[in-house]
Amino acid sequence: MVDDQKKILEVKGVTKRYRAGKTVFSGVNRTFGPGDGVLLSGPNGSGKTTFLKLLSVNTFPTEGSIHYGKLNIHEKPYDYLEHVGLVHDEEGLPLHLSAAELLEWVLRSREQWNEKAVNRIHSLLDHLELDEARDDEIGTYSTGMKKKTQIAAAMITDPEILILDEPLRGLDTTATQKTITLLEKAIKRGAIVLMASHSRTQVEETGLFGELMEFPL
Repeated sequence: MVDDQKKILEVKGVTKRYRAGKTVFSGVNRTFGPGDGVLLSGPNGSGKTTFLKLLSVNTFPTEGSIHYGKLNIHEKPYDYLEHVGLVHDEEGLPLHLSAAELLEWVLRSREQWNEKAVNRIHSLLDHLELDEARDDEIGTYSTGMKKKTQIAAAMITDPEILILDEPLRGLDTTATQKTITLLEKAIKRGAIVLMASHSRTQVEETGLFGELMEFPL
């Protein structure tokens, strides 16, 4: 269980090193709290994706630990991930499901399925303008439609933490603005939002992100 130490996400002395001996970063200490918007910026290969993979328990630290409240996220990954919405840079979507079916699966898996769930799904997909295709198989979608589906799946449960790796890639101007609006709402309700984006200038202009993490660390 996460204590109510106000749901702090804390990176404690984290080092990540690969087998070849390459150290991506060393002794990182960071604390993120409710309502924090953090933009990760830096060139390809500088460690942004590795940092987000650590926070989404897709890889383990070589040294140090990461806690959400009193929960060590790598010791209790399933307990931690109940609080998290993820957009990976890779698609990794179930191609045989439709967007609507995927969002239903996410809500059911988080025990949030109720009489309002169908309206909740369609309201979010309406906002992202994923219209007639929402009931078609994801395998038939364009790159932009798949990205919208990833964003919807990450946000449908109103998670306490959003971890987003290049969520704006492949989106047109309208979809980008719609996504920024969703992120703004998430930050206002107290979510921790950590996002890596090559569209740094565009994102900074929104004023959403109060902290910039420059990579390499």
